[in-house]
Amino acid sequence: MADPTEGSFSESETEIMRATYRALREHGYADLTVKRIAAEYGKSTAAVHYHYDTKDELLVAFLDYLLERFVDTIRDVETTDPHQRLDLLLDELIFASEEHRDLAVAMLEMRSQAPYKEGFRERFRQNDEYIRYMIKAVINHGIDKGEFADVDADHVTRGLMTIVDGARTRAVVLDENGALDTARRTAQEYVDATLT
Repeated sequence: MADPTEGSFSESETEIMRATYRALREHGYADLTVKRIAAEYGKSTAAVHYHYDTKDELLVAFLDYLLERFVDTIRDVETTDPHQRLDLLLDELIFASEEHRDLAVAMLEMRSQAPYKEGFRERFRQNDEYIRYMIKAVINHGIDKGEFADVDADHVTRGLMTIVDGARTRAVVLDENGALDTARRTAQEYVDATLT
């Protein structure tokens, strides 16, 4: 699987991504405009359009940017212990949205557009595929080391992602206190039941 960080962003593109992040948090997807992104960027809309022809093109790049940040976070972990790496992945997947609730709302709004916008759908699919690849690799590593039971790693990975996706949706849509903590506990119970 291709590493999503191979096509890194230029300095200007990175600043646009940061501006997009701030604009999405403040305005949400529905009220996001290139003009608002440009205002956060501190430059004209023409400066944004120099890099991205449309808002949708920019947002597809933004999804790449978020995945790159996630991968960088995971890559910085120094342990190769399968249990610790899996714990870290699950913590990051479940609790990162809690720290950035406004962005989580905007991302859910973007996900709701995926059935209608092929670029969004494809990028969400690729991002999900890469994250599943990372989890599956950790599980397979644990199986190879004899620390995890010999299971269908793809099936366990999909089960974990279902828990993660459900928790993030409940936390945003229902503003349900404890949804993420419950999901993390449920994910751990699932890991204990299937991998040990």
